[in-house]
Amino acid sequence: MTRGRLRVFLGAAPGVGKTYAMLEEGRRLRTEGRDVVVAIVETHGRAATEAMTDGLEVVPRRAEDHRGVHLTDLDLEAVLARAPEVALVDELAHTNAPGTAHDKRWQDVEALLDAGIDVMSTVNVQHIESLNDVVERITGVPHRETIPDEVLRRADQVEVVDLAPEALRGRLAEGSVYPSGRIDAALSNYFRVGNLTALRELALLWLADEVDSALQRYRAEQGIDDKWEARERVVVALTGGPEGRTLLRRGARIASRSAGGQLLAVHVTNQDGLRDADPAELAAQRALVRKLGGTYHEVVGDQTPTALVDFAKGANASQLVIGVSRRSRLAALLTGPGIGATVIRESGEIDVHIVNHASAGRRFALPHAGGALSWRRRLLGAVVALVGGPLLTWVLTAFRSEESITGDVLSYQLLVIVVALIGGIWPALFAAVLSGLTLDFFFIDPVRTLTIGEPAHFAALGLYIVNAVLVSYVVDQAARRTRAASRSAAESELLATIAGGVLRGQDTLHALVARTREAFGLDTARLRAPDGSLLCEDAPPALTRASPSSSALRVGGENPASAAERPAGQDPEPPGVRPGGRGPAPDPVSIPVGERGVLELEGRTLEAADRRLLAVITAQIDAALEYRDLSRAASEVGPLAEADRVRTALLAAVGHDLRRPLTAATTAVTSLRSADLTFSPEEQDALLETAEQSLGTLADLVTDLLDASRIQAGVLGVVLEPLRPEDVILPALEELDLGPGDIELELPAESPLLLADAVLLQRVLVNLLSNAARHAGGAVPPVLSVSDFGGRAELRIIDRGPGIPDGRKDQVLLPFQRLGDIDNDTGLGLGMALARGFVEGMGGRLTLEDTPGGGLTSVVSLPHAPQSDAALLSGDSVGAA
Repeated sequence: MTRGRLRVFLGAAPGVGKTYAMLEEGRRLRTEGRDVVVAIVETHGRAATEAMTDGLEVVPRRAEDHRGVHLTDLDLEAVLARAPEVALVDELAHTNAPGTAHDKRWQDVEALLDAGIDVMSTVNVQHIESLNDVVERITGVPHRETIPDEVLRRADQVEVVDLAPEALRGRLAEGSVYPSGRIDAALSNYFRVGNLTALRELALLWLADEVDSALQRYRAEQGIDDKWEARERVVVALTGGPEGRTLLRRGARIASRSAGGQLLAVHVTNQDGLRDADPAELAAQRALVRKLGGTYHEVVGDQTPTALVDFAKGANASQLVIGVSRRSRLAALLTGPGIGATVIRESGEIDVHIVNHASAGRRFALPHAGGALSWRRRLLGAVVALVGGPLLTWVLTAFRSEESITGDVLSYQLLVIVVALIGGIWPALFAAVLSGLTLDFFFIDPVRTLTIGEPAHFAALGLYIVNAVLVSYVVDQAARRTRAASRSAAESELLATIAGGVLRGQDTLHALVARTREAFGLDTARLRAPDGSLLCEDAPPALTRASPSSSALRVGGENPASAAERPAGQDPEPPGVRPGGRGPAPDPVSIPVGERGVLELEGRTLEAADRRLLAVITAQIDAALEYRDLSRAASEVGPLAEADRVRTALLAAVGHDLRRPLTAATTAVTSLRSADLTFSPEEQDALLETAEQSLGTLADLVTDLLDASRIQAGVLGVVLEPLRPEDVILPALEELDLGPGDIELELPAESPLLLADAVLLQRVLVNLLSNAARHAGGAVPPVLSVSDFGGRAELRIIDRGPGIPDGRKDQVLLPFQRLGDIDNDTGLGLGMALARGFVEGMGGRLTLEDTPGGGLTSVVSLPHAPQSDAALLSGDSVGAA
């Protein structure tokens, strides 16, 4: 039996139209003569969705009572018995009711597919297993119903039902998705524009990656190696040399010429892990790749051109950018075609760009005369040549015969090889020349002379010396690579240790300086400012050196012996003397750290290779210093600017807003005390009321100013305790004299337990409710609702007034900000700022959102009380009852 085909409609959020699109496609297939049934559809009471089921056969649901709850679900057996061509199964990630054959609906779908039935289904991006935690971080809402990614990837067709965030919010506000009672909470929480935009991007990216993976699988199955320019992909080859930055910028320009172009940078290392790249330069180029919006990759391969082309073909690259060879013409003539020629020959249809740069075609330079072996090994090789040569000559002379000349030559050849293995090229050359002269003098006719009678013997002696040189060269290269591998491992360990110290929370500067001293086996490491002041210093606690098991670099000579701990009371060593009396200390090494400091190192002389690694460390220190300076500047400038703004606003308020109630009260009292004026009892009461209102307003303004000053100074007194929202809502309503007709309350049956200050929270509600009542317009009373969202409790004050423009919402939460005309009751514009300060002082958040249909919604989000406090409060309530 042929397995059925699965088609999935993928959506970014509820309400985008997945079920509608599925039913619409089912109706189209039915008009074409296909046998289509609705196995199960969740309409959620949406009239448009229910209307789409008209004309389609609907398989009755299976009903079951579970613990007194009536449940209905997909009747798998009925659908299998009906055996349609196409079955419509909504909500692929749904969890089935207890007692069904399968736990998940996607397992029911698998059974239908195995029966040869084509299935169309729907799923939202938050239900994909690999994206579930990402969606929770974005929206703050956990989703327990998930579907394995593999199930979705096995689908024959996945179609994204896309809808712009603003269009979805408009559909939600119209009541097309949720009932009216859930619209405000949905728009203000899950269906925020930022949330919907992120979810939409997740859905599109998931499908794009799946399409890309499907394309790669198809190319692999069909054995297609040719490039398919579905998307412009530019691969830039990096060697770690200075030309890398030029190549990256050129590659970025090429990628930007087409929409959706990608930049990939790749560095090829050898199988043995050795490379000639400068770590500091390679790190800088990696950072540049990120700035250019590309990705960095490292591949391993013995043949750099082959590895590079294989990577480009695997990435389906359309362009490959490499640099002109840095080899000289003489080197190219001696060693043959370089990497560029090989890449061009093997690239196939990939376009190869060879970019010129400043480091191309360097002048020929002789290799360094010094080998990679230490002077001790070279000295030992010379000693073996001096001692072994005469000793071997004495032995061979004692057994010399006319037929032994071949064995004699091979014996001296073995001596040269042994010397080469021990001491490298120069002792081997010395042994070869000495052995050649000895052979000529003692064993080649005419003996006892340095003349050679046969020309063939002269050629054999030359070959003898050439063999010695070749063997010693191989030994020298092997030692060089071994030494480079050891140093690379030590450098990697050092950088990992430094990064680990910083990530573990250690002080960044001290971690960098301390690891530098430990790694290079130094006595002291200091970081000084440009003016000479000490920023950071590190030295062993008892002036002891690292043990052999430490992570210090052991390359390029032995570390000095460990210093003995200085006895108590002993004077410190005089300047210029190493700790422990180990002789005169080398002069301190000073390394500039950008323009922000100098790194001073004491203890031993640093080699050139050490200084290369130090360049990487000083770059990190410079970045840490820059971050510290910027952080200090920001922390200093921010409070000063805020204090200056508040001070200016405070002066303006005192000069204008405080004067009005004070003037009104003064005028009323002066009029009453005037002997020239006569007032009726009603007029006297009016003047007294004006004076009372003005003085009350003045008292409130002064109280708000004092509270604002406390918040500004960070000395606001907060007493957090577990409480129920109604504990503060009712006193706030009484304070504002708001009755049932003035405000609408939406409280859950069991209110969440908050962790808040009752007095401050009441002040917050009074300020927010008074604003809502003032701007509601009188037609529709404000709404005060309590709900849970994202593990926090939310109090929402909703009005249907004129609202606040998006550009002013943040400004309204600042001190001395007002909207509308100024009157005697408006105040200083501190109400919203005080509410925000009080809420943040309690560990909460105050945000302003648009009310669907017009108006403003103030959202107070506060943390829940700990479970122990909730249990204690519940116990008290039971005891009181």
